Amino acid sequence: MKKRKYSIAALLTAASLALAGLTGCTAVITAPMPGAEASPAAGTKEAEVLAPDEEYEEVFAQWKEDAPALNTLVEYVESVTDESSPDYIPPVDRVAVFDMDGTLMGELYPTYLEYYMLAWRILKDPSIEPDEEMLEVGRTLRDCALDKSFPEDMPMQHAIQAARAYSGMTLNEFADFVTEILLRDVDGFEGMTYGECFYLPMVEVVEYLQENDFKCFVCSGSDRFICRTLIEGMLDIPYENIIGMDVALEATNQGETDGLDYLYTDMDDVVRTDQLLIKNLKMNKVLQIAQEIGRQPVLSFGNSSGDCSMHNYTIDNNPYKSAAFMLIADDEVRDYGNAEKAEGLRTRWEEAGYHVISMANDWNTIYGENVVKTGTFHWMEELADDRGVEEPASLEEENAAEDAAADEAEATEETEDAADTENADADADTNATEVEETETVETVNKG
Repeated sequence: MKKRKYSIAALLTAASLALAGLTGCTAVITAPMPGAEASPAAGTKEAEVLAPDEEYEEVFAQWKEDAPALNTLVEYVESVTDESSPDYIPPVDRVAVFDMDGTLMGELYPTYLEYYMLAWRILKDPSIEPDEEMLEVGRTLRDCALDKSFPEDMPMQHAIQAARAYSGMTLNEFADFVTEILLRDVDGFEGMTYGECFYLPMVEVVEYLQENDFKCFVCSGSDRFICRTLIEGMLDIPYENIIGMDVALEATNQGETDGLDYLYTDMDDVVRTDQLLIKNLKMNKVLQIAQEIGRQPVLSFGNSSGDCSMHNYTIDNNPYKSAAFMLIADDEVRDYGNAEKAEGLRTRWEEAGYHVISMANDWNTIYGENVVKTGTFHWMEELADDRGVEEPASLEEENAAEDAAADEAEATEETEDAADTENADADADTNATEVEETETVETVNKG
């Protein structure tokens, strides 16, 4: 792989952390200011000061050395951060945007994490009572995940019902719900929870860009608040740099009162509503980036057609040198990729001007060496207890139901017989009365 200049501060930090790991001591390093010499730590030998132009290999431990996409990225960063280069980009304009699912983290266990969350919320969570519309979407999420047979409008169906299913939760309550899901073991793998399902090579990319004064943003089709909770502790990306699907928020006691007319008090909290504002996919990503970031990105990372508009916005009509990268899920050994489909996508992405990252060929690991693909899922079993469908009756219950039905039929027959008898008696009385009246009339006439 291409040689990189490694900063003195980074080297000192790495060495300090390694020493701390060996001795069990806590290491404290104060990085020198640019242009200043590093001061030796008290009680230690004077640290060797490295020449600023000395080259060191940049550590991308999770990447293969000959990964074309990584070398392209490194060359790009070297060019745009060199003040003497015609491609130089001031730090304020170094904006990189990342899709989330399938770009920074897995999405094949067996489907998107937020799909699993909503299916569990609808079909299993005892704190809500879903209606038939919710249940239908929950069943579809469950039943179509393994064979990827989702209807074309599944993203919008999911978004609408997710807004409804989480409505009324405070932001803290929703974060707690998400966190509880993240602590669960990932279906289809061993050695990893949902909260740990990040692509380690892409974590390195984010950290590398940040070290070179790039501002990294997440621009995801998933719920903004899911992304905020998920990223915390894994990536050093602040909440305000996370863009995603959005629902309207309101105060606890606001009700139908417009925000212009309502005064927030200490009796309020901020809660989610069932009003979907935007599903952040495709062209919507461009609009959200323009509105929330206010700067055209110079780097874009994605993995699907939902990211093409974001990529094109990055590389088209950009005053700065720019680049877009697409991941392809072609690893069938360590993940649930599809190599044949991925090769077709490679051709498509390269023709569009995107650089392709191959999970199978470019990465030393995906989730970590201790994470193992099992090849089996417990998806249907976990979500099988669909409360929208009654449990089949036992033999005893069926027999009891049959006996009850027979008794009811017999009682009905007896009631009908009694009614027929009463009607017959009534008819006889009526006939007798009519005869008597007729005889009376005839007697009078004779008289």
